[in-house]
Amino acid sequence: MERLRDMSLRRAFFLLTLSGLLAAAALAALLWMGCKAVASQYPLGGISISIDGAITSLPRPTPERQRLLQALDIIALLGWVLLPVTGLAVAGGLFYRWKLKEPIRILLEGTRRIQAHDLDFTLPAVSADELGQICAAFEEMRQELLKTNQELWRQAEERKRLNAAFAHDLRNPVTVLKGSVKLLRQAPSDPHTLDRLENYTVRIEQYVEAMGSIQRLEQMPVRAAAVPLSILCSEMEETARLLAPSLETVVCGPEVGAAEIDHGIFLTVAENLIGNGARFAKQRLEITLSLEEGTLSLSVADDGPGFPDQLLKSGPKPFGKTEESGTHFGMGLYTSGLLCRKHGGGLRLESSASGGAAAIASLRTNNCS
Repeated sequence: MERLRDMSLRRAFFLLTLSGLLAAAALAALLWMGCKAVASQYPLGGISISIDGAITSLPRPTPERQRLLQALDIIALLGWVLLPVTGLAVAGGLFYRWKLKEPIRILLEGTRRIQAHDLDFTLPAVSADELGQICAAFEEMRQELLKTNQELWRQAEERKRLNAAFAHDLRNPVTVLKGSVKLLRQAPSDPHTLDRLENYTVRIEQYVEAMGSIQRLEQMPVRAAAVPLSILCSEMEETARLLAPSLETVVCGPEVGAAEIDHGIFLTVAENLIGNGARFAKQRLEITLSLEEGTLSLSVADDGPGFPDQLLKSGPKPFGKTEESGTHFGMGLYTSGLLCRKHGGGLRLESSASGGAAAIASLRTNNCS
């Protein structure tokens, strides 16, 4: 039975049909021989000549016996017609029950649940035949739909948080602008009010630009290409020299090999992490690059005060600032995490009990020799 279940549909149909016809032919032959055996017990008349030459007249069958013999002939003839048809019908029924019924039921049930927007189920593996392969492909499609829905839900939630943070951070500048307009109406030539208007207008412009940059990052495709690890290490040294000129920086990483990554995404993440570490480091910044099991990791550790507990617990949020600043909007860690997820990786934040913090970015990659 297990062997028949994994057999191809064409082969299984041929085997069941042949088996049904052979079984029907055997039964028809047995029925024909049985009818002939019964009919032979009833003489049809004529004469019987014995060994000594004596001739005996045989009685002719009665009308009832003649009707019985005719019925036996008809039954034997119908056996050769009806039994093969019945064998084919039985073979078709078994083919449907053993090969079609369960896969069709599973596919219909899966279709109904998807139509009801329910993807929280699993299609079992039914067989290795064509319908089983269709069920397996249907299960792969369901998994991809589930991943897509989860990603869309995550993006929608991120967009809600982003809009809420954007609206919250704009509230104070807008309030200041309204107050400045009132002061200008009372004292049109006040230079301090004009400066405040200019500063907060620039600040709102920067907020809007930050919002637009996030939307561009979400839509940016990932274009991976082989990049030597030695080049990445030298770029980390150059970035640290430009962003943290007064700090003691140490860059560690392999000098041989290459990784298939989106070079632009990597540099953007690296600049964000190094710039963030440089703002909070006291004296030292340690940058480590590693490639293991298809994942390129970049760790930026500083000797500063460490990440706040709330940031470690909930992760980076858009416009989430650990200090008040007119030039930094707390977008570096958030955009880095967004880019890492687009590249199949993620961003992890750690704080040391003895002081200092580390941000570890991972990008999914293909190792290159």
